[in-house]
Formats: sequence, C-alpha cells, structure tokens
Amino acid sequence: MKKTLFFIAIFLCTISNISAEGIKRIIVGNVDAKITIIAFESLTCSHCPNFHKDVYPQLKKEYLDTGLAKIEFRHFPLDIAAFNASKVSQCKNDGDSNILNSLFANQQKWVKGNSVEAANKNLQKFLVNEGFNINFEKCINNKEIEDFVLNDRVDGAKNFKVNSTPTIVINDKKFEKTLTYKNLKKALEKLI
Repeated sequence: MKKTLFFIAIFLCTISNISAEGIKRIIVGNVDAKITIIAFESLTCSHCPNFHKDVYPQLKKEYLDTGLAKIEFRHFPLDIAAFNASKVSQCKNDGDSNILNSLFANQQKWVKGNSVEAANKNLQKFLVNEGFNINFEKCINNKEIEDFVLNDRVDGAKNFKVNSTPTIVINDKKFEKTLTYKNLKKALEKLI
C-alpha cells in the first residue's frame, strides 16, 4: 500500500510540474566546470555505496577538486525509506554532501526494519548518533523538499531513462558502461 502511495505521489508530481526552487542541489566541484556529472542514486540501493567507496574518492581527487568537473547528486528513491532519507539529506538546504555521504557510508546501520516506521526510527537514531542536528519530523514532512526529491526522480526517468541506481549522466548523456573508475575516467578524458 505504501509503495503504491509513493508511485502515486510521483505521478502527481509529474502532471502538476511542481517546482522547489528554494532547495539547493548537492554539488561537489567547480560549478562552472566544462564537465557536469549527474549521479542518480537511491539511498537504499545496495550498489550506490560502492560508487561512493570505490569510484567517488578518485573522481573527487582527479576531477572535482581540480576544477575539471562537478558532480550533482540527484535523488532517485526506490522505496519509501530511500525517499525519507533523501528528504533528510536535503533538509539543511545548504548544498552540502556530508549527510548524503554519511548515509551511503553507513547504510547497513540505518537501512533495516520491516516497516516504514521501523526504517524511520533507525534513520533518526543513526542521525542523532552521527551528530547531525536536524529536526527529523520537520524534514520528512517538508512539502518543498518532498517535491524537490520527486522532481529529481521524475526528471531521471523522463529525460535520461533511469531505471536503476546508480545511474551516471555525463554532459546530458547517459553513461552506459560498467561503473568503474577506469571506465568513467576514459569517458571524462575524452571531454577535457
């Protein structure tokens, strides 16, 4: 039932063309970089933490920190737990990636429970234990943030045919190879 409500909300967001202009996108790197990488991710996806552990550190060191590229983290929640975690990651509205990175790095600590309520309790407990000072209820019930997250998901499906996570888009072209740093680097080097 709750999964159905999630997809109905996505459908309503699609037909109503909701905007959430006050929310800052989570971006790392030079905002004026020639290369824009978009990462569509779900915070409950088991493969997404691998990207953050195995690919992202080298990408950050060689391309983001040097100003050659920027990465925009976009939300593509696959379930209600990911949807709520996405809202929390955007809640400070400062464009910072600390909460997002922590949620991926420690996914096994909070992605558990057999109900949305249990998952929310685990997420809330994790955030407190990690020292993130946010109003959990206010974050997950914020309509503007909710619209922002849903718009990311709709945009990913509609404009880039995203159907799994993580999905990488480089300068508006979907990256189709296996997501390893070596493959990503080859694609980026062609654009420099």
